[in-house]
Amino acid sequence: MTRLSAEVLAADAAEPITSAGHTQLGIAVLAGIAVIVLLITRFKLHAFLALTIGSLALGAFAGAPLDKTISSFSSGLGSTVAGVGVLIALGAILGKLLADSGGADRIVDTILEKAGGRSMPWAMVLIASVIGLPLFFEVGIVLLIPVVLMVAQRGGYSLMRIGIPALAGLSVMHGLIPPHPGPLVAIDALGADLGVTLALGLLVAVPTVVVAGPVFSRYAARWVDVPAPERMIPQRSAGEPERRPGFGATVATVLLPVVLMLAKALVDIVVDDPGSTVQRTFDVVGSPLVALLAAVVVAFLTLGRAAGFTRARISATVEKSLAPIAGVLLVVGAGGGFKQTLIDAGVGRMILDFSENWSIPAMLLAWLIAVAIRLATGSATVATISAAGLVAPLAADMSTTHAALLVLAIGAGSLFFSHVNDAGFWLVKEYFGLDIGQTVKTWSIMETVISVVGGALVLLLSLVL
Repeated sequence: MTRLSAEVLAADAAEPITSAGHTQLGIAVLAGIAVIVLLITRFKLHAFLALTIGSLALGAFAGAPLDKTISSFSSGLGSTVAGVGVLIALGAILGKLLADSGGADRIVDTILEKAGGRSMPWAMVLIASVIGLPLFFEVGIVLLIPVVLMVAQRGGYSLMRIGIPALAGLSVMHGLIPPHPGPLVAIDALGADLGVTLALGLLVAVPTVVVAGPVFSRYAARWVDVPAPERMIPQRSAGEPERRPGFGATVATVLLPVVLMLAKALVDIVVDDPGSTVQRTFDVVGSPLVALLAAVVVAFLTLGRAAGFTRARISATVEKSLAPIAGVLLVVGAGGGFKQTLIDAGVGRMILDFSENWSIPAMLLAWLIAVAIRLATGSATVATISAAGLVAPLAADMSTTHAALLVLAIGAGSLFFSHVNDAGFWLVKEYFGLDIGQTVKTWSIMETVISVVGGALVLLLSLVL
């Protein structure tokens, strides 16, 4: 089990900060979300402040002591920034180096040359799916979005037409395919076979990502027609580089974190011995922080020095890359704080208590439980872990195939309708320069399409296999 998964399990098992009944807790959740949406849309308050006030309102409506509410929010904000903030910062540095050196131009020009016109959304979903296979969702966002924004700007494409396929590829891999934390924990909890789950996961993932990516993006582009936000596109500093790095070296640098994380995943499967020196080594070099840090260090040579940058110029590039992401870090961190307040208030347990009396088929039950916990807590990982724990007894008499499908049903449900209590919602909103309504029309509905299509395919497979 990963450290992240262990922390989520510990948080889920902790004593709630309030003794409120289910009715009061449900009202508190709705009130907290309503406060956030109202403050942002009606009073135009910054999302960071709105999320902070909304978390305090949630605690107040739930009858939680103010000090415990503050502690939960602070804990969630800190853990989110600790886990995602460093990755965003490293990604910003890598993006700035790509922009200043001319490496990003090289990638964008090549993509536009090889995959123009109608094939662009398909190219983006393919790239995102390959990159997203071993990567955490947040890392994939950090690596891909700068390229997506530049392709949209340079090629004159609708941002949603190519952005949604990229997000769909990353999200489907995150929710359905091991070695991502959620599917791995569910496989362990249900006693499913990893290889069978991986094979069936890919079978479900391919049509799901096609529908939620290139197909849905046609409608998303009509509903939300916005240009790529200038502030989030890595801007080249004054002064043209002496020369541009080669396409091969640039792509190799961007893919280095992917290779390192994929190597870690393969070693974990093949070696499967936590005490092994080889596995411990790859656990370190394949961790998101080390993998991205390695890419940044390598980029100093393959991008910075290849473009003729001096050490002073590289240092200045790094410094300039960090300022634009301050607001993103605060908003994403506050989203994590609101999510943690929900969890600590006992919302996940409330959903589990309600679901114990549901008498429906196992696959649909697992999907619905994951959906309910996802909507309440905003965390796909929490939804996956909680739902897997609840339906684990059902897997005892299942075949190997059906146990694997139960894992996928939970994974599909855990992606349902991301909204204001999900840090990923705010990450996408800020990177794409959207307002709340636009984010719901695009990102939230895309997540729902993934969940519904993936769940339907799992149910279909359970009937024929």
